[in-house]
Amino acid sequence: FKKSFGNKVAVIIDCFEVFIDRPSNLKARAETWSNYKHHNTMKFLIGIAPQGGVSFISKSWGGRVSDKYLTEHCGFLDNLVHDDIVLADRGFDIPDSVGYYCATLKIPAFTKGKSQLPALKVETTRKIAHVRIHVERVIGLVRRKYQVLQSTLPVEYLIKKKGETEAPIDKIVRVCCALTNICDSIIPLE
Repeated sequence: FKKSFGNKVAVIIDCFEVFIDRPSNLKARAETWSNYKHHNTMKFLIGIAPQGGVSFISKSWGGRVSDKYLTEHCGFLDNLVHDDIVLADRGFDIPDSVGYYCATLKIPAFTKGKSQLPALKVETTRKIAHVRIHVERVIGLVRRKYQVLQSTLPVEYLIKKKGETEAPIDKIVRVCCALTNICDSIIPLE
């Protein structure tokens, strides 16, 4: 990270989805349908620190929500400070939203409609991809380590119980991420 981006990388973000049973309510079914997974899902925004620990996990959103919308509305941006660098994938086309907090978004270059990228953009994209892979590894670790995230969760897990501020699914994912932080980091420390 330091070699490619200095000390300013605050977080690497990505989204992941957890399968849920098909809701009987048609509106809920539509909101949770993920075209990407071809299943009803709940989606979470996850942020990891350069050291590999989970530093942000959003509450659950229906699988239909875009990565951009989720990022702009889940409270993640409120945690950014001046000069932070946020690394993300192409789906997170939110430079203005990140810029509002005087932070910088770095995403791989868009290649659609271009025969070849300039050398500088190729190198920058390579650097981003090289460190962004760590968020994918953390997501994989969280999902593999905890069987509950590999299964299809019942719809009841999406409903807040009376007097509760969070749905069970949000608590489950937060605890799984916290327990992952206790384990050895996936990123070797120098």
